[in-house]
Amino acid sequence: MCGVWASVGLAVERSRISRVAHRGPDGEGWNTFDCPWGPVALGHRRLAIIDTSANANQPMCDAGARYWLTFNGEIYNYLELRRALIDVGVTFRTNSDSEVLLAAYIHWGESCLDRLLGMFAFAIWDDTAKSLFLARDRFGIKPLYIAVRPDGIAAASEIKQLYDLADMPRTMNLARVYDFLGFGLSDHTTETMFSGIQQLHAGGCLTIATDGATPGTMPPPRLWYTLPRPGQSTITRDAATDAYRHLFDDAVRLHLRSDVAVGSCLSGGLDSSSIVCTAARQLGSDAFAGRFTAISAVYGEARVDERSYINAVLGATHAKPCFVTPSPADIERDIEAMIWHQDEPFGSTSICAQWAVFAAARAAGIKVMLDGQGADEPLAGYHWLFGPALAALIRGGRWREAAAMLAERKVAHGASYASQMLRATPFLIPDRWRGTAYALRRGRGGVDWLAGAAFAPYAHDPDPLQAVAAAYSLAGCTDIGSMCWLTTAATSLPMLLHWEDRSSMAHGIEARVPFLDHRLVDYAMALGAQHKIEGAQTKVVLRRAMADRLPLPVLHRQDKIGFATPEQEWVRGPLREFMRSGVIATLDTYPHLLNRAATLRMVD
Repeated sequence: MCGVWASVGLAVERSRISRVAHRGPDGEGWNTFDCPWGPVALGHRRLAIIDTSANANQPMCDAGARYWLTFNGEIYNYLELRRALIDVGVTFRTNSDSEVLLAAYIHWGESCLDRLLGMFAFAIWDDTAKSLFLARDRFGIKPLYIAVRPDGIAAASEIKQLYDLADMPRTMNLARVYDFLGFGLSDHTTETMFSGIQQLHAGGCLTIATDGATPGTMPPPRLWYTLPRPGQSTITRDAATDAYRHLFDDAVRLHLRSDVAVGSCLSGGLDSSSIVCTAARQLGSDAFAGRFTAISAVYGEARVDERSYINAVLGATHAKPCFVTPSPADIERDIEAMIWHQDEPFGSTSICAQWAVFAAARAAGIKVMLDGQGADEPLAGYHWLFGPALAALIRGGRWREAAAMLAERKVAHGASYASQMLRATPFLIPDRWRGTAYALRRGRGGVDWLAGAAFAPYAHDPDPLQAVAAAYSLAGCTDIGSMCWLTTAATSLPMLLHWEDRSSMAHGIEARVPFLDHRLVDYAMALGAQHKIEGAQTKVVLRRAMADRLPLPVLHRQDKIGFATPEQEWVRGPLREFMRSGVIATLDTYPHLLNRAATLRMVD
């Protein structure tokens, strides 16, 4: 896990890679070249995980010094790829996955991407062809930002490396700021909240050829991977369970590969508990007990404290426990650092809990942390998805199942029949009325506090989910399969991965997400809704797959917390004036953005 920099045609500034020293505290590398556009620079900050020797430092070149790599991420199947390359005559100087990646590109070209199991963002400079190849992993686990300038192009791991390039606008991209403030959406397009800075699309790649091309010319990226469209597989319950378990076990096996200490986030929820319990089975009791650390955030407030579930997993696995208790004082102390590392705003104090967990991992000497991110989206793990699930049953005339879902959710979650029907309503009415229903269901007739003059051109239909769906040609997004596709590819997951990457890398931690092994995600996308939501239960196929290894209280828990903090208590109590004063400062600084009176009413 590292930080990267690549630029062609722009001024050579080594400080661009030094800005992300936190991403790679184990070393810095820098090389420069020449091309028809002018200078070329490759930079790298290293977090040493596989082959920690200096031999694996980057930028890394082949024996002939033609191809040069700067790479952020992990290739989990590097051992299998290495054997395949050795079989065709490739020799290796290191034991690193980085050299395997470089050799795979040299041997197979762009098609090497299809062979990779992992998370990655990398650049390869071909010093003979004078071209730069950029690629990003299937789900955008690792970031790669691009800025196109009149003289050239730069790519980097974080926005802060790019925003002050020569002649950059240094202004807000108000369309994306509006989406975030009004609807909590970010990372749902390739644009960022900074004008002139974009992301390479998840599953995207491109080649920038400088020989014979006009400086600053960037060809359209190519999608080398696209998430499979939702399926309706009628596979039996047992067959689906066996297949999912097999894929998950192999994903965890590969994600445990490391030459440094590995631990895990443990919230006590279904996802992180599945990872810890599966890792314990694979490593064996002797290798696991006392040496595998599970780090958990706990609180004195019973509403969000998951200690009983965490302790059940610790008792079943004998993982070494580490507890942290984030506090309002921590937020006031660390918030400026969190904002600097995230680059773009975030909408929940759950980031503060995540920050505290990764800080504890660093203090404990752990470099690699497994995390449960990426299960909710493909498997319909969010409770708001009961709305479209209920609507689908009603539309299909499956009245008995619909009645059972209403009754089970009332018992399990305390959800009244009226509230459940209200959540289903937007998915039962014609498209042209869905926006109005969405706004009414949220309890607001619009976003009047965003009525400043600057945002007027960006006001849009109050159903942003459908707008994003239309952009991805996913018309009529009302069923579970479509919602799983949308939250995985465009809305929820990209945003959560952004926050996780920055929070972990701020502390020099590699966060790994086994649930985003693409074989597992592709399989989940093919499953019908009956394998995802049943009655009051979500992620049904995962629960069945883990039935023989999870403590029963965890396996059967029905609540959905998800890295929560006592946010209500904090914001209404010790953080009230701290947050309100911050809003007032923003209103004073940017009076043209927001409606002052409406904003303060909303905050209060």
